[in-house]
Amino acid sequence: MRAFAFSLIGLLLIVDLAWSQVSSTPSGQVAALPMYRPILLGQGPKSLIDRIDTHDLIKKGQKDALIMFNCAVRKDGSVEWSATYRGTPDSDLLKEELQKRLSPASDPRFIPAVYNHQPVDAIYYGTVTFAVLDGKPRLRIFSNQEAEELAKEHDFIGPQPFFGNESKFTGFHYPPSEEARVLVDGIVELKMRTDATGNLQDIKVLSEKPPFLGFADAALADFINARFIPAFRDGKPAACDVTLPIFYKAAGF
Repeated sequence: MRAFAFSLIGLLLIVDLAWSQVSSTPSGQVAALPMYRPILLGQGPKSLIDRIDTHDLIKKGQKDALIMFNCAVRKDGSVEWSATYRGTPDSDLLKEELQKRLSPASDPRFIPAVYNHQPVDAIYYGTVTFAVLDGKPRLRIFSNQEAEELAKEHDFIGPQPFFGNESKFTGFHYPPSEEARVLVDGIVELKMRTDATGNLQDIKVLSEKPPFLGFADAALADFINARFIPAFRDGKPAACDVTLPIFYKAAGF
């Protein structure tokens, strides 16, 4: 419980800081945005964490579960697309609820990313955990997908690739047809190292499924010239090593 309390306090401090940085100054002008700010969950009726119906999940019989997701968040905080994956066994109800609340039609809102004092479109990687304690729901959303960080319930926020504004990241591109002769879904795990300013220091392929269809090359090409909103730890930019899953859908996003 102490680890949870410190983690929650740290997350709230980051969120409060983010809102204060976009609030109006006494003169009526908008305060300058920070050098870096990761995508954050935010608060209020449109925030993802406030929209997931935990009591309905209990009524439907959802037990302890975990599911990961990513989504493209525009510079206005809206969601362009989302994907869920790596759910624990019997997490179907949580997955269904998460997909519903992440749908662009549902209009969820995040606090958008900032790079070099400017809002940017970026990719958010998150993990949702759900548990029932003494008959009451406990929902957490973590802004990373690292097993060790999740186990310790740290407030670590993983690096987030962004579009434009010094980054050459343009999204996920399915391998050319001459490489992927059979159109199937693919997944690549990339091990990345980024510094405290969002520069990519190292990148390598850990796995590729299915192999020999060009997915690994596509993932490396997509990220090799990317810039990132740096990882944040204890509310400050930090260097880190992370493993990110990259999904390629045969029909595209």
